[in-house]
Amino acid sequence: MQLYDPTSSGPERSLSRAAALATLDGKTIGILENGKLNAVEMLREVAALFEARHGCVVRPIYSKSNASAPAPAGVLAQALTEVDFLITGLGD
Repeated sequence: MQLYDPTSSGPERSLSRAAALATLDGKTIGILENGKLNAVEMLREVAALFEARHGCVVRPIYSKSNASAPAPAGVLAQALTEVDFLITGLGD
């Protein structure tokens, strides 16, 4: 019997979280929907809470067609120039 080690080796990645926003008041929200059923509707409801509670402005919705894959770099680059933060979540 031959056994294989399932771990992979590769370059180490250094990941870090973005700095927290000092306030949400008046910020611009981006919505990133994942293509699942009801995702857009659910995220619009969440965004409405930010609008009501913090005076946020909601931008058009960004989309990714595959819920299992990361958002395309171009979508994230566009959002970076247009919004202060993104919200995302699953539908179903």
